[in-house]
Amino acid sequence: MIKVGIVGGAGYTGGELLRLLINHPEANIRFVHSKSNAGNTIGSVHADLDGETSMVFSGELNDDIEVLFLCVGHGEARKFLQNNPVSNRVRVIDLSQDFRLNDTKTFSGTGRAAGSSDVGTTERNFVYGLPELNKDAIRTTFNIANPGCFATALQLGLLPLAKAGLLKDVYSTGIT
Repeated sequence: MIKVGIVGGAGYTGGELLRLLINHPEANIRFVHSKSNAGNTIGSVHADLDGETSMVFSGELNDDIEVLFLCVGHGEARKFLQNNPVSNRVRVIDLSQDFRLNDTKTFSGTGRAAGSSDVGTTERNFVYGLPELNKDAIRTTFNIANPGCFATALQLGLLPLAKAGLLKDVYSTGIT
């Protein structure tokens, strides 16, 4: 079983991640961190998970993990890693935009997200985490920058066309 920690578990992304991992046969959730909800049950914040688990949110971090999910707001993941050094043996999966690509010019096919090595005093290079585009790099890295929903939808639709050489210019608009 993989020992998992979740930071930002009280938000929407954290709740969806919990929904996926609570009954996952290979996941052992060691802690779900939330400063504002420490001591509250998961179900009291995520009504859809009420009765699924007796876990409570923690205000403390636990070092006994193999994977750390960062489900915090944009700009907060970078700050979290600066203020809370995480062992390089722990896989970090960032679900915010903090370590995604800054622009297309900085993505050279290496799988490295732009500007990803300036986290505090510990260098962490994040890989762009779209498996259909970057599965080999994802398998070998300890730091994954999860792509956003718009980018994922566009890339999954366009990658087959790009691989077949059928694309020239692509223009898209996304509205939330």
